[in-house]
Amino acid sequence: MRPFKVVSPFEPSGDQPEAIEKLAAGFLAGDKYQTLKGVTGSGKTFTMAKIIEKVQRPTLVLSHNKTLAAQLYREFKSFFPDNAVEYFVSYYDYYQPEAYVPARDLYIEKDASINDEIDRMRLAATYSLMERRDVVVVATVSCIYGLGMPEVYKGMRVHVEKGKPLDFQKFARQLISIQYDRNDMVLERGRFRIRGDIMEIFPAYMETDEAYRIELDWDEVSRICRFNTITGEISEELDETVIYPAKHFVLPESMIKAATDRIKAEMEECVENFRQTGKILEAERLKTRTTYDIEMLQEMGYCSGIENYSGPISGRQHGEPPATLLHYFPDDFLCLIDESHVTLPQVGAMYEGDRSRKQNLINFGFRLPSALDNRPLKLAEFESMLNQVIYVSATPREEEKKRSTRIVEQLIRPTGLLDPLVEVHPSEGQMEHIYSEIKDRVQKKERCLLLTLTKKMAEDLTNYLTEQNLKVRYIHSEVDTIERVEILKGLRAGDFDILVGINLLREGIDLPEVSFIAILDADKIGFLRSATSLIQIIGRAARNVNGKVVMYADQVSPAMKEAIDETNHRREIQEAYNKAHGITPKTISKAVDDILTRQTEEKQMDAQTETAVLIKSHNLFNPADRKKLYKALEKQMLDHAEKLEFEEAAAVRDTIEELKRQYGA
Repeated sequence: MRPFKVVSPFEPSGDQPEAIEKLAAGFLAGDKYQTLKGVTGSGKTFTMAKIIEKVQRPTLVLSHNKTLAAQLYREFKSFFPDNAVEYFVSYYDYYQPEAYVPARDLYIEKDASINDEIDRMRLAATYSLMERRDVVVVATVSCIYGLGMPEVYKGMRVHVEKGKPLDFQKFARQLISIQYDRNDMVLERGRFRIRGDIMEIFPAYMETDEAYRIELDWDEVSRICRFNTITGEISEELDETVIYPAKHFVLPESMIKAATDRIKAEMEECVENFRQTGKILEAERLKTRTTYDIEMLQEMGYCSGIENYSGPISGRQHGEPPATLLHYFPDDFLCLIDESHVTLPQVGAMYEGDRSRKQNLINFGFRLPSALDNRPLKLAEFESMLNQVIYVSATPREEEKKRSTRIVEQLIRPTGLLDPLVEVHPSEGQMEHIYSEIKDRVQKKERCLLLTLTKKMAEDLTNYLTEQNLKVRYIHSEVDTIERVEILKGLRAGDFDILVGINLLREGIDLPEVSFIAILDADKIGFLRSATSLIQIIGRAARNVNGKVVMYADQVSPAMKEAIDETNHRREIQEAYNKAHGITPKTISKAVDDILTRQTEEKQMDAQTETAVLIKSHNLFNPADRKKLYKALEKQMLDHAEKLEFEEAAAVRDTIEELKRQYGA
């Protein structure tokens, strides 16, 4: 098997060599948790790649959203061209989960659009993990959701060897049992065709236009090759090959009967319970839906929504965690959690949201209780699956720092850039001060970010600056992902000079043209102005040699003090390093498209829709129900805040206040 080998024109510099050595040594010494505290622009991804090269272990790189995961995937792909770098994210371009709203007697059927290429990449990830050890999988929290059992997935692969006898008809039935389709006219991904003594198979996980050809000579395999499905050109001659299933949820015939018996027994018990409590409609609904699924499993070995039966199929006890991508990794793997201060809270938030939606489906006869076992892992279950972990963040949480046996700082940027200067200015006269700073930046052809606490403040500030003949745009939660990218691209390109918003953290991209950031109401207490948020905001100006951040406040809050102290600490180390090595900082120069490459991001139900569904499912005129609603909304608000989705959190906060005003507390 190939060893991990980083291919790069650059060698580690600054404090990268020390970080690589310390963290790799800690991993090899058996340290369970470590932290890489790296500032923006210090080359954390390169450091992660060099650590992987040092430890030579299969690696999971966990990110909190598709866009950042895609960036990491491209970077690791370039660092490890000779190794398997895979991408595992949700394969839905659009996903509306199955749900039931009792207050409106509204059943929402599951509706989804699957991205065929991402589906292929998910299968490629598990295929690589089964076949080799030099694997890096870049994943989102999709990796904690239920997946087919690895032992079944591997056990159902089919093996072909040159010189051995092969019956095409029997072999075709094997391929169909692992969810391949026969189509003798068109060869596409997940299909096979037979033409005389030649069979061509397009594995579901292979790179585009790559397939296998198997040739027989008197019922014996005479040739196996890999070829291009478009040109027909042979790329590789093989002595043997294996074909893995076209789906993760597959069942051998021997398991189907036991699985359907368990499903049927559970159905009969639930139907009887419904009938005894007078819920005849629910009983008939559950019986009809489940019986149809059982028949599909018996005839086809698969049914729509098969993942909801993963508990009975695998024989797990109720409440046991499902098999996930983590179960496909060997025991000695390394996990790198990128932006851990956001990613870990997101992992922890998945379970309860999924459970509350499914409980309604179970209560009203749409699903069996075992559907609850098709779920994401709880945070404790997720952490128990990890072997050794390195948290990677500029602002790790206290919990991560307490756990870590080593906290390694990476503060030096290869460009020599320092963290920006941070000033505190009183709120009185702030508009005049902001205008003066902006005019200075506009003359230098630099850009500005202005952060407010509410949408109303952002709109008013945008209107004021527009009246001053400044080119300004406003970004808010109702702007979709692609439009956000276009707005940020326009800022970088100079179409306008100032961007106003509430939360400009989560884009995960660099804005080297931004040299001035204004934080209004910096001393307010709350998730929008926590120390973590302020440090992350300050980092936005760390790509420009003239970077400066002004906090407008009437007092210095503890969060402000922590953020300022951390920034000054970093600047001292960076200045000392530059002085010792004769480095003159220079603003990063990158083409706009280098950073703002369009990515399709998972379109989940937005905060407003979630909130609306939550409100409609409660009776606002019932004080007890109203109290439950407020608690649910407050939890939703805090979940958004933990993920640094501050615009959504602020929107939920405003909704709570409006409801209390209309209906009472």
